[in-house]
Order: sequence, then structure tokens, then C-alpha cells
Amino acid sequence: MRKSVWLIILGLLYLITLEIMKVYWIMPFPGSQQSDSVSFAYFLHKNAWWLRVVGVILITGPLLRSLAKGKFWQRTLLVLVILLYMFIYYLFNFRFLADKIFYEPKEKTFAPALTDTTNKDKLVIGVILNNEAKAYPIELIGYHHQVIDTMQQKPIMVTYCTVCRSGRVFDPFVNGKYEKFRLVGMDHFNAMFEDATTKSWWRQATGVAIAGKLKGQQLTEIPSTQMRLGEWLSMYPDSKIFQPDSNFKKQYAGLKGFDDGTIKGKLEHRDSSSWQNKSWVVGIAGKTKSRAYDWNELVKQKMIVDSLDEMPLLLTIEPHGKTFYALSRNLDGKILQFVPGLTAGELEDMQTHSIWKLNGACTRGPLQGKQLQRIQAYQEFWHSWKSFHPNTTTYQII
Repeated sequence: MRKSVWLIILGLLYLITLEIMKVYWIMPFPGSQQSDSVSFAYFLHKNAWWLRVVGVILITGPLLRSLAKGKFWQRTLLVLVILLYMFIYYLFNFRFLADKIFYEPKEKTFAPALTDTTNKDKLVIGVILNNEAKAYPIELIGYHHQVIDTMQQKPIMVTYCTVCRSGRVFDPFVNGKYEKFRLVGMDHFNAMFEDATTKSWWRQATGVAIAGKLKGQQLTEIPSTQMRLGEWLSMYPDSKIFQPDSNFKKQYAGLKGFDDGTIKGKLEHRDSSSWQNKSWVVGIAGKTKSRAYDWNELVKQKMIVDSLDEMPLLLTIEPHGKTFYALSRNLDGKILQFVPGLTAGELEDMQTHSIWKLNGACTRGPLQGKQLQRIQAYQEFWHSWKSFHPNTTTYQII
């Protein structure tokens, strides 16, 4: 009988371990995000019920006999282990799962710029489609992780991962079909979403399916930009601004200080030094190459001139150090060279001596009215950019 009791206990420990491991590998527990474990985690999720059934079948007979004929201490020990399993099952299936911690908005409301009360210093992810502009404060979408919205009668999926400091906007159509996604966990500290149809897992930073039937497919990214709300509204005064959902006031408060990196949580707190895991970088991916630019260096230099994949680049940053721009120096087939203007916050091109705003708009001179093309770029934690762009180079001043 004693042997049966210990076999039952081992079986219950197997079930407990299964419940823990199923969540451990896709949530930010100590040591869980440093290894390439997503395939194993996906296997556990896909086969969890069969693995549970195996464990239950193995212990059911001995368990019933032990509860009926075992000694008091044996029955007591078994009941305690069973209760422990039930508690673990509840925690790891109803409390610790990502979509049980971070919820999508229940009320999606927007305010026009004229009536919006959002602090203009707040950082937003801005999207413009066919002259319709919307701004999503990152301290709001950072909690939700995703906001499904519509622009120009077209669904869009606005996402943000605070642990990677990565904002992305996607077209939520997969193989021509509108797809519903839920937050399922994370891989290498980056948020993962699961589609409702195939249950494949998709990485937020790249839009690539990394596990499941659709592994290798990629969502279409919709151009977006991160900047201070004040600059966004100066360019798009008719923009609408995503409003806080009153159901999540406490959760939003937990991200106070995220914009400037002073938030208390160590997973989102900024390391103000350079090229550390939690240092800020600007990442740009070309057709075949990618490059990271140190945020501190950009703030110091105020302007970086570079080329990537034969694409002439210009990076600028507003004097307050919050809004950056990534621009192409190719204007109508001519490569422009820039120097700081005589007035703070202005640039001058060496070819025509026209004067430009930091956002690439020409305000005076022969090229007045011209606009430099914006390049998709991201402010991100260095650990995130190098994880998902393993061959990235780093910009160094020679």
C-alpha cells in the first residue's frame, strides 16, 4: 500500500509539473525566456489534455484503493497533494495566463484633438491611412498589448510589448481571412499572439508565426511611428486619440513612468547607459540588412547621417529628446547632405541651402514644400532588437 501511495504522489507531481511547465516557458519567470523553448512550450499546450489523461489513468486505480483502504496519514497525504494539484491547476490556467492578466479594451473610444485631454508630452504610436490619422498612447496600449481598431473601414491590429519596448501595427488578415488573436504569452521576452483558427503562435516584434500550422508566415505590417503626441498633432491636427478605458484605471497607473523609462518594474525600466540589454536603440531594417543606433548618441549628436542597404538615411531628434525621425535623404533621385541649421531645430541641405524641419519638411529655400520620405524605424530595448535581428550591425561614429 505504501508503494502505491508514493506512486500516486509521483503521478500527481507529474501533473503539477505539467501545469507549471505549460505556463513557465511562455511567461517571464526566472530563467524561462533565455532559451529557445517555444517549440516545447507549444507541444505542451497543444497536447496538454492528452498528457493530463495519461497521468490520470495511471493514478486513478491506485488512488481509489488507497483512499478506501489506506491508513489515515496516507489518505491525508493524498488529499493534501490532490488539493495542491487543484490549486496549481487553477493558478496556471486561470490566473497566470497572459490573457488572464492583460485584457483587451472593453470600451474603445477616441477623442478629436480639439477636445482631447491627453498630456501632449505622452508618447504615442501614430498611424495614418488615406488621410485618416489616429494616435494610441503607449502607456495605454502597453497594458492591453493589442487594440483591434478600424481605419478607413479596414481592421488594424495595434500592438505593443512593454518588455521589449516594441510597437507594431499589423493587418490582421491571414491568408485572406480576418483573424482574431489573443495574447498567449511571450518568447525571448516578446509578446506572442495566438490566432483563433489554427492556434499558431505569432511573435509581436516581427509578425512572424513561430509555432503551429502557419509557422514561417508573416503578418503584413502597417506603417506606424512613435513620437510625442504634441509633434503628432502638429503634423496631423485632425487626428483622433485613443482614450483610457475606465475599466482599467489601476492597470494604466502601473505603467506610470514607462514613457521616459523611469517605471519601477525591472522588465520595463530603462538602463540609461549604452548597449546594455535595457538600453534604448533606434532600429531600422533594410531589405537585407538591419542596424541599431544608440539612443544616447542620437540625443548627443542631434543628427545622424548614414546609409543602409544603399538607402541614404537621416536620423534626427527633437530638442526635448522624445521624438525622433528616420528619413530618406534621397529626394527625387538626388542624395542630399545635411548640416545643422543656424536656428535650433532646423537643418540645412548643402546642395540648395534650403531649410528643413527635423521631421523632413522643407520650410524655406528652393525646395520649400518638399517632404523627405519617412523610413520605418523603432525605438526599442537593445536586447529585443538584437534578439530578433541577430545579424544586426551597430552604428559607430568613426
